[in-house]
Amino acid sequence: MTDRPTRRDLMKPVQLLGLAFVCALFAGIVTLVSMGFFQSKPGDQIERALVIAAIAAGVTFIVVLVVVALLLLAVDPAQVGKTLDRPLLLPPDDETPDAQPGSPADGGPAPRS
Repeated sequence: MTDRPTRRDLMKPVQLLGLAFVCALFAGIVTLVSMGFFQSKPGDQIERALVIAAIAAGVTFIVVLVVVALLLLAVDPAQVGKTLDRPLLLPPDDETPDAQPGSPADGGPAPRS
């Protein structure tokens, strides 16, 4: 058997839903605290804080779920276990390192004859 993870292994629904739920819970609690829910206030302001916190939590849940799922779709499962021995942001090593700027090996203009 191969040790390569499949796309199904990368996108475990329970983990995605758990992460989105934790983020939504955090957003809801931050909203409640910032609106003064835990202070002594009239009933209409507490109700308004609960409604806005629920809306913020719901929006956060959906956004986190969609963003994480889209980011996981960008991952190629075959590339997960592959090791790289070069910096990720530099071009591949198939270019000659001795090429000078403007030379034909660098893709620059060829000298005139």
